[in-house]
Amino acid sequence: MNVAGQLPKDIRGEAYTGAATCIKCHKDLSQSYAHSPHGSTSKPVADAQLLKVFAADSNSFLFDAHQKVVIEKRDSGIFQVAYQDGKALRAQKFDIQFGSGEKAYTYAYWQGKKLYELPLSYFAAIQNWAISPGFPRDRFYYDRGITSRCLECHGSYVEKKLSQKSAFVIDEEMEKGSLIYGIDCERCHGPGKQHVIFHTENPEEKTAKFIAIYKKLSRKQKMDACSVCHSGNTLVTQKSVFGFKPGDNLDEYYQQDFVGFGGGNPDVHGNQASMLRGSNCYRKSETMTCQSCHNTHESIKGNLTIYSQRCISCHQTTRHSKATLAKGSLSTNCIDCHMPKEPSKLITFQQAGKNDLSAYLLRSHHIAIYPVNK
Repeated sequence: MNVAGQLPKDIRGEAYTGAATCIKCHKDLSQSYAHSPHGSTSKPVADAQLLKVFAADSNSFLFDAHQKVVIEKRDSGIFQVAYQDGKALRAQKFDIQFGSGEKAYTYAYWQGKKLYELPLSYFAAIQNWAISPGFPRDRFYYDRGITSRCLECHGSYVEKKLSQKSAFVIDEEMEKGSLIYGIDCERCHGPGKQHVIFHTENPEEKTAKFIAIYKKLSRKQKMDACSVCHSGNTLVTQKSVFGFKPGDNLDEYYQQDFVGFGGGNPDVHGNQASMLRGSNCYRKSETMTCQSCHNTHESIKGNLTIYSQRCISCHQTTRHSKATLAKGSLSTNCIDCHMPKEPSKLITFQQAGKNDLSAYLLRSHHIAIYPVNK
């Protein structure tokens, strides 16, 4: 039987086989992972699901008495439509959704072989629309480009073409049909075709072969695998991390910034790995990694009880003050005290009718005793 010839082709090359192949033997894991933040970090917009997002809320955002952006359902899909004094000036369709929705959804549209961010994002904290982070506060804007670098952490692959337009300008085009949404199996476990062929031909072998086994990786290799997407936005890219495979040395892909391993003051957005490395929990352990608390196949985002139980597995003898004990059952919530939500220094959002920017709160991964909670 020619197993290789029966496997679907993958845009990433001959060594890959695609997540649909993985599902055949790992159905339960695949179903759980599909609903996890990693699995849903990007996806094509489904109109029926999008209608549920804004149906109960206002479907328009007023910049001022003259300008607004309205979410409208039209025959060809759902659009963000910009109006000036009642006249529609710009309309772009929701094509791609970024984010799992726990904090927010940001959206993008295709124009030829280029991808652009839409002016409004949906924020869970207010259950409504607000200006997308970093966009102008006084006018609608549709021309912020999304590059393949964004998709390196919000997708699994996209084919791109670079061309030198001038001495200082490089133009990028991306093939819409090549985009692999979300973080798929082979993005974290490496190319799987040889693994599938071997186990299809040797069904009695239950030890996984020809695939990354995380428990066999070194501590640095485990951290590198997560740091591909959780090292922040300030690193200098040496080459595309689409090519990174578990076990690779991430230093060959990124040039580390001054923040390093916990120094400086990294932002809570995207810097989970460096913040963890700066924690005493990590420094005083020889084995702690991201996987000590997180199983990426799970969909338990926000379940503080489960995460707290993982804290207690290492801190069974920890003593607390009477004031702390008075706050309630510590076994169900270590997280809010020792990993509090903090405002991002890089991301804020503008609500309609408000002068001040709203804070974008994210969970700190610098595990510590915070002064306010002593």
